[in-house]
Amino acid sequence: MRIITANTNGIRASAKKGFFDWLKKMDADVICIQETKAQVHQLSDEIFHPEGYTCRYHDAVKKGYSGVAIYSKVAPKKVIEGVGMHDIDVEGRYIEFQFDKLSVISLYMHSGSASEERQNIKFDFMQRFMTVLKKFRRKRREYIICGDWNIVHKRIDIKNWGGNQKNSGCLPEERAWLDKLFGEVGFVDAFRVVNQKAEQYTWWSNRGQSWANNVGWRIDYQVISPKLESAVKAASVYKDERFSDHSPLIIDYDYDLS
Repeated sequence: MRIITANTNGIRASAKKGFFDWLKKMDADVICIQETKAQVHQLSDEIFHPEGYTCRYHDAVKKGYSGVAIYSKVAPKKVIEGVGMHDIDVEGRYIEFQFDKLSVISLYMHSGSASEERQNIKFDFMQRFMTVLKKFRRKRREYIICGDWNIVHKRIDIKNWGGNQKNSGCLPEERAWLDKLFGEVGFVDAFRVVNQKAEQYTWWSNRGQSWANNVGWRIDYQVISPKLESAVKAASVYKDERFSDHSPLIIDYDYDLS
């Protein structure tokens, strides 16, 4: 089972850069997308509904903002649009496909970089979402939560560690939240199961020469239930082409979705 997660930073813009042509070659079983930045009615072109996939979009009320999607070769038994928090769901940040014993989620966590207010909103959601994540661990199903979590975990996940300690996405409180998620709560960072190397980034600022100099952050994850840890077989970040300021994260699992 191949799962791809990608923040497109505007799915229509990524389409023009060849994102969907690339997807055809990848033959993924499930594709999770964040920041579609489009309303569903703006995505009527067949390119946004790849042949052979069940495609569902959950957009934000605000036009040109946020939005998530999932494409799957195997039709889900149930689709859940939204996490059940009104203030979050109007921003189009969560969609879940439920299969027999597995849920795959596309998540777009807030960025707090715009203002202190947005950072406080992010912290508030993190607190509430942790309660949801703990409930997931008590359920008799496995989870793969894909997406842009907008937080780096450790020093090896960011180029400029020292210079970003006071910046959203690298704050000590945010990283401690991930420590709890991957520690006490028991979820697993699938990428790190098979790749422990430094400088494995998924996002680069558009400022300066960040991309050219690989001054990046690893903020896109596939967070998995512990029982799936042994199923992780390969993980990579695709950087040969650039579809947005993020690069797609590809993970292969020894798991039969059908």
